[in-house]
Amino acid sequence: MKRRPLAAISAAIACALLAGCSSYRPAPAAFHAALAAPYRLDAADRVRITVFEQDALTNTYSVDQSGYIAFPLVGAIAARGRSAQQLEADIAAKLRNGFLRDPDVSVEIDRYRPIFVMGEVGSAGQYSYVPGMTVQKAIAAAGGFTARGNQTTVDITRSVNGKVMTGRVVTSDPLIPGDTVYVRERLF
Repeated sequence: MKRRPLAAISAAIACALLAGCSSYRPAPAAFHAALAAPYRLDAADRVRITVFEQDALTNTYSVDQSGYIAFPLVGAIAARGRSAQQLEADIAAKLRNGFLRDPDVSVEIDRYRPIFVMGEVGSAGQYSYVPGMTVQKAIAAAGGFTARGNQTTVDITRSVNGKVMTGRVVTSDPLIPGDTVYVRERLF
């Protein structure tokens, strides 16, 4: 008779553990495809725009919260969702329209938008992104794992083609600018 309550308790514990695992969200395919796609500009990025032989136009410009850069002579230019090459073409086309005969424009990323690290880390917050940054390097910048931090997988929230996605990845996975890393608490 004593075995039945023990079996019921064991089954209840197994159900609770399985329910806890139901929140597992593996990273969708588009999540990893974003790593190979050309970099898309967004708010808080800073670009270095060079218009050759036009020193007055050559400068560093920030993408504002609306996704635009304010460029001399032509005004606001949409940058959000555009690659550096697309932005080059847009600026050259606008300058060609009544300002310069044959503008030669170059756009390069000066500073990427930040990443965010939250959860079981020493110092959660906003951190500068550097090319080649992995989850592990971002966590190291945030003071490392706490004693309770899950050191095998983390959740990353990323914007892909205008959709916000969250997926669980290993700590060796690369990051892209704007990612939010969440370190969960380990169970044991």
